[in-house]
Amino acid sequence: MWSADPARSVDGGGLLPWVEPRKTRIGLVAGGLGAYWPQFPELLPQLQASARRVAGRFGEFDCEVVDVGFISDAQEGAAAAEKLRLADCDLIVGFLTTYMTASMLVPVAQRSGAPVLLLNLQPTEAMDHASFDTGAWLAYCGACPLPEMANAFERCGIDFRSVSGYLEDERAWTRIRRWLKAAGIRAAFRHGRHGLLGHLYPGMMDVITDPTLVSAQLGGHVEILEIDDLRVRVEKVTAAETEARMKVAQEVFTLDDSVVEDDFRWGATVSVALDRLVEDFQLDTLAYYHRGLDGETHERVAAGMILGASLLTARGVPAAGEYELRTSLAMLMMDKLGAGGSFTELQALNFHDNVVEMGHDGPAHLAISSAKPLLRGLGVYHGKRGWGVSVEFDVAHGPVTALGLGQLRDGTFKLIASEGEVVPGPLLQIGNTTSRVDFGCDPGEWTDAWSASGVAHHWALGTGHQVADLKAVSSLLHLPLEVINPS
Repeated sequence: MWSADPARSVDGGGLLPWVEPRKTRIGLVAGGLGAYWPQFPELLPQLQASARRVAGRFGEFDCEVVDVGFISDAQEGAAAAEKLRLADCDLIVGFLTTYMTASMLVPVAQRSGAPVLLLNLQPTEAMDHASFDTGAWLAYCGACPLPEMANAFERCGIDFRSVSGYLEDERAWTRIRRWLKAAGIRAAFRHGRHGLLGHLYPGMMDVITDPTLVSAQLGGHVEILEIDDLRVRVEKVTAAETEARMKVAQEVFTLDDSVVEDDFRWGATVSVALDRLVEDFQLDTLAYYHRGLDGETHERVAAGMILGASLLTARGVPAAGEYELRTSLAMLMMDKLGAGGSFTELQALNFHDNVVEMGHDGPAHLAISSAKPLLRGLGVYHGKRGWGVSVEFDVAHGPVTALGLGQLRDGTFKLIASEGEVVPGPLLQIGNTTSRVDFGCDPGEWTDAWSASGVAHHWALGTGHQVADLKAVSSLLHLPLEVINPS
């Protein structure tokens, strides 16, 4: 049975490994006011035990933890700040085990250059008021310095977030995990290399994105590529490599009778070359389009990209057609949230069933298909020159989130999201990903509200309801988030 799981590697029988991303690096510092230690001898060991428990929980997450230990005064805070500055962390976590002065953590936040998350996690759900003395109470006093930290950070121009709860409070750990995911997305953009191959689809004014604005607002680098960068790699693919990739594709896809052997072979050849392009340029995403003319080599290369681009997308390198850089970035966000993220646009509205039909020809995130994806042969793509094979599937039924990266008139980006549910029903069989999404309202009203947001032509469609996590992403990326939810 096919298993739709965005975290699963679509590896073709182990022959296509997951593209391992850089791990999110978390800087962890815990502390309390050193004046308490001689007054209450049992307090420090208890707080240090709590700090070890927090460090242990962080170690369970798929991230790298730089733990600088327990600080008791401003001098130790300054030393911790220097260690974390050198560590180049993606998120700084300060654990307020009891009261501590702002002077102990402000240098950590100022010097790191990373977002800050403050934790107030007391030992248990509540104090035992009948038996507690001052020393026992102080272990529950992490809330006490939080307003002080907030005021000091505000006056020092430092952004911060906080999570309050108790050590084994899974609600609190859910919120903490949300910030870790957001930090991972921020890091992916900060360190990312985004390929932009070919040229704009003629006339699509909405998809034009200034690469400098991507680096300015999100960080990272946009690598400008030509179709010849791929062509020269296609020419070097051996017959044995093509045969091996065809075997992989036969493991991953169901091949429709419409697939022409020569087109399938060509798509497999281009797939191998795409892998080399991504490796050579160290790409984290790829957006592409090339028109070509009269069946010449460049047109053939562009027409053969869908198979390889879909395999890349499913393995952690989102690829989007039509030169849609912003959508490849939105797909990366969804992929980092564990939601997949497939290249998507509006297809039609179904007012009988109250659903919006959306999808696209071109690359798709195979790991979120409701069933084993189909490879279909095409004689024509809609509105494009070309031929070859394309991917057809329905996103896994259940909760989904549409996410777009819009651009405003002043050039700034914004996140646009809407939560719905993919429901079963009749689908087009034209080599497109197609899903019927119920947004809980009139499909016409949803379409008007979605379009008015400035989302542009394409977006990413991923599994699960992700708006809560996207709010954290919005905060760390300093991008506004508009949630479309017509009543």
